[in-house]
Order: sequence, then C-alpha cells, then structure tokens
Amino acid sequence: MKRYQATLLSLLFIATTFVASCKKEDTPCVKKTWYKDADGDGKGDKNVSVQSCEKYVGYVDNADDDNDVVAPTPFVDKGYKTPTSYQNLTLVWADEFDGTNLNEKYWNYEIGNNNGWGNNELQYYKKENTTVKDGYLTIEARVETNGASNYTSSRLTTQDKFNVKYGRIDIRALLPKGQGIWPALWMLGKNIKQVSWPKCGEIDIMELIGGTDKDNTVYGTAHWDNNNSHAQYGGNTKLASGTFNDEFHVFSIIWDAKKIVWYVDDKQFHIIDTTPAGLSEFQEDYFLLVNLAVGGDWPGKPSSATVFPQQMKVDYIRVFQ
Repeated sequence: MKRYQATLLSLLFIATTFVASCKKEDTPCVKKTWYKDADGDGKGDKNVSVQSCEKYVGYVDNADDDNDVVAPTPFVDKGYKTPTSYQNLTLVWADEFDGTNLNEKYWNYEIGNNNGWGNNELQYYKKENTTVKDGYLTIEARVETNGASNYTSSRLTTQDKFNVKYGRIDIRALLPKGQGIWPALWMLGKNIKQVSWPKCGEIDIMELIGGTDKDNTVYGTAHWDNNNSHAQYGGNTKLASGTFNDEFHVFSIIWDAKKIVWYVDDKQFHIIDTTPAGLSEFQEDYFLLVNLAVGGDWPGKPSSATVFPQQMKVDYIRVFQ
C-alpha cells in the first residue's frame, strides 16, 4: 500500500508539474513601453519609444531623461573605390548623391510593410528614413512603432524612371550589421507588372544577412522562373578579416548576353551562364532597388543584442555600357 501511495503521489507531482509548465509556456506576450536611452545614462527619452515584449539594446523602461543627447562620432570615409571611367565603356547613368535630397527624377519611395514583402519582413518603409547629405545616401533602420511594425526603414526603386540591359554596375556602399539586419542592392525585370515574379527575373548584386559570424559575408544571386517554379543560383564571398560595416566596399556586376559576373572590390566571386533558353529573363531590361530590411525568413528576427539604429550608406551607383 505504501508503495502504491508513493507511486500515486509521484504521478500527481509529475502531472501538476506538466500542467504548470504548459501554463507557463502558454502565457501570452505582454507588451510594455521601452524608451530610447541614447546617452547611456539609464534614463529614457519620452519622445522615442517602442512597444515590445522584450527589452532592446539601448532602451530602458523609464522616460526620465530631459536631455537624451549623445555627441555624434565623426564619420570617416575609408575603403575601396572604383574609377569613373573604363576603357571601351561609357557612363550612361549615375547617382553620386550630391545635394540634400533624394533625386526623385531617378528614384521612387516604396511605402509600407506590404504583407512582409513576400519574406515575412518586419519593417515599415517610410520616406523619413532616407537622407542625402555630404555626398552619401543613407537609409536608416530604426526601432520605431508604425502600425503593427516595431521597425521602420526605407526602400527605393528606379521603376518607370531608369532601366538597364547589360553593362557594368558599380555600387559603393558601407553596410549595416547585426542579427536580423538585411541590406540589399538589387534589380528586378521591368516587366514585373505584366508577368509577376519570378518570371520577370531578379539580379541580387549584393545581400548581407547580419549577425555574429555573418557580417563578413555577402551574396550574389540570380532568380528566374523554371516551368512555373522559382529557380535561383547564387554565390557568396567572405572577407579575410573584419566586417562589411568597417569600411566601404564596391559591389559590382558585369552583365552581357551570355553571362552575369559578380565582384566585390573588383574580385570575381560568382558567375552564371545565361545562354540557355530557360534563362531568357536575363535578356530583358531591369530597374534598380536599394533597401534595408529588418527580419524576414532568411535573416530571422533581430535579437536583444542587435543595436539600433543601423545604417546603410551608399556613396555612388554607376552604370556603364
């Protein structure tokens, strides 16, 4: 009988523990307000806040600061550069990002979250996250509530304003970093409205999936339609030391009727043969895109260690034919 009672008590303990653990796991997320602490004094800025279940780096749970200002670190431009001309090529289009505003004769702003842009991305795209100053385009990803999104950023395109078919494209950029950060310099087929994706084709000149041991690697990829299925072929390259956030690099493709070749700082790292009939998407006109996403299927969500804001700076975009 004692053995039976002991066994019964053990079973009751296990069942109680299981129910308690289930209740704990099923507890819903309770959001609270976190306030930006830019100067690191433990006091938050009441004017910069976000609703979240977890604490972000650089945010606190109070709004006690009346002077949350930190002196900016002087920006120093260093890194690789490419020339403004090449033998047997002509510069047919460029944006050097001079002036104080984005040139809207060249560029469109895409606004909103658009159901995650097909990738379950977390950011809401706004104009206000784009600046042009001192010869650089800067796109900034921020912890900032906008509708259902806890992040904001920007996405720019040249759709219906500039298209290119073949040539050399150079983009000099300083990339952001951190888990869940996803900058991209890329192209889509001009006919996307008529045939949709991926039949329009996609050429990713550069993508980076941020995070520890990932901030030193960039990817180049071609996407197309293969009998009504998505097909892709990509490559990547890794820095010998440091990350793509340390200094500027130049991301390039050289594209003709037979192939697309990817480069970082004039070093080839990927190539695709586009002569097969099934790759006809790469014999058409394309427009340019520049964006900085947060989260998504590929990079995953930002972690508590991801520092915000994050910036992507673009020095120039040049197209030669």
